[in-house]
Amino acid sequence: MPKKMFVYIMANNRPTLYVGVTDDLRRRIFEHKSELKFGFTKKYHIHNLVYYEVIEGQIQAIVREKQIKDLDRKDKLLLIRQVNSQFKDLSNDLEY
Repeated sequence: MPKKMFVYIMANNRPTLYVGVTDDLRRRIFEHKSELKFGFTKKYHIHNLVYYEVIEGQIQAIVREKQIKDLDRKDKLLLIRQVNSQFKDLSNDLEY
């Protein structure tokens, strides 16, 4: 049985964007918001979950993450706006 994975986009108010993949979205969002790990999201204070997809299978999720990362900024913003036009932080309303 394929493992449930999540491909997600985080943003700050600029918005600076970060694309990631995880098997535990709530935990990973907590890590970003708490700035527990040094890296891009901590450096730029990227705390808002603005987009996510549920993907069945680790390989498929990594492929999808790469597809999104390869989009230019304009296309990433269009992808987000299709489901979250206000760039609202979706982390409080996670349903999966």
